[in-house]
Amino acid sequence: MSLILRNGRLPGSDDLVDVRIDNGLITSIGYLAPDAAATRSVDLAERWIIPGLWDNHVHFSQWAQTSRRLDVSEATSAADAARLVADRLAALAALPTAGDQDRLVGFGFRDGLWPDAPTSSLLDAASGPVPVVLVSGDLHSCWLNSAALAVYGFIGHQTGLLREDDAFAVERAIDNVPDADLDAWADEAARAAAARGVVGIVDLEMTWNLDVWQRRMAAGQDRLRVDFGLYTHHLDDAIEQGLTSGQVIEGTGGLLTVGPYKVITDGSLNTRTAYCFDAYPGLTGEHDRGMLTVPTDELTTQMRRAHAAGIRPAVHAIGDSANSLALDAFEAVGCTGSIEHAQLLTEADVARFARLGVTASVQPEHALDDRDVADRYWAGRTDRAFRLADLLAAGVTLALGSDAPVAPLDPWLAIAAAVGRTRGDRAAWHPDQAISRQAALAASARGRHTLAVGQPADLAICEIDPFVASIDDLRRMPVAATLLAGRFTHNTL
Repeated sequence: MSLILRNGRLPGSDDLVDVRIDNGLITSIGYLAPDAAATRSVDLAERWIIPGLWDNHVHFSQWAQTSRRLDVSEATSAADAARLVADRLAALAALPTAGDQDRLVGFGFRDGLWPDAPTSSLLDAASGPVPVVLVSGDLHSCWLNSAALAVYGFIGHQTGLLREDDAFAVERAIDNVPDADLDAWADEAARAAAARGVVGIVDLEMTWNLDVWQRRMAAGQDRLRVDFGLYTHHLDDAIEQGLTSGQVIEGTGGLLTVGPYKVITDGSLNTRTAYCFDAYPGLTGEHDRGMLTVPTDELTTQMRRAHAAGIRPAVHAIGDSANSLALDAFEAVGCTGSIEHAQLLTEADVARFARLGVTASVQPEHALDDRDVADRYWAGRTDRAFRLADLLAAGVTLALGSDAPVAPLDPWLAIAAAVGRTRGDRAAWHPDQAISRQAALAASARGRHTLAVGQPADLAICEIDPFVASIDDLRRMPVAATLLAGRFTHNTL
């Protein structure tokens, strides 16, 4: 199959070019005669052609479910969140089809700046006997009422606020939607992603995602390339099956690839569990500096096993101490890979990223979500937070993502945040760490910020030149079409 995209522009240029695609690859960029033979020809009407975008860190099934959960992201206090729960349950009870509610799941609360503490008793007063689980916006904590604590094995818990591994256990337990429903929601989410120019994701869902994506792709879901991640509880099975990072799974049309081995070594800023060198203001006791959830010797052992089997490590580290320890492990193993988040870094560790060849897989939108919490809990250190410009200057490879559902699965939001360090009318937060539009696009497109002959024809067609677009225009970037291996997955041309 051949396709010619006519009268397009490349970012940063007003020159018109034609792009020829044969069998999924770009074979020509430049002028083509009007009578050039092709299976199909499409006039781009002077729109801009860019490499297709990747979201390098998502939890796709959770993202697909988010719109079907109670949104508590705007709650300004625990009491406010409980009111939202009470209102939703009252609305559900008033429906003609109302029956016994088996549970209510909400998402998005951020209690780092709340004036009151989340407690199970507060949720009990709002919910009665209905089990309620509210998942935090950073996925690292869950707030349960007494009924839910009993259902999920935490009866008698003192506060109802579960953190880290306990929270992850509950999140896995509530992710029990029937396959047919979840796959339909995933298809909707993939369509929406394609409409934003997305051609691929790195899916770091905590389940065994090989079977999930094989099932979805066998049913015809073909709008995204997917690199699926593995966790420690999958590592033995992955090694036994001979899976290696970069391996393309047969029978998926080349769309499904084995991704990295993900290890979560600390918590998050909003949950005050990111592992830091300094204590959090107001916290005392064993976890006053956050939580190191995987000891460094254990991390090194597991990374060494994965590396020996050909599986690339991807280490979650947010606090500066966690990042330092993760880099220690990379150095001890002698492998490359990525650190996911890398939110707070020392000067020495920025240099170590470069020296060790470790990719910084970062989520710029988190800087805008977390700026006020960081100013409180990382006071005096935020000049070392979200150091995108410093990492680039040191020669570190950046990979941008969303961590959806923590932030929306929309690379344009990540690009805008990386370039502008703000949204709305607030002043830019540490603008010295902003990066160029070209660098942000490359970090969202597997290192590409323009097209070249021989590349896969994974493309997005934009209404605005991303190299000169304003920050607001980057956020709303109109995408006219998306192509995956030369095949339209979204098209409004």
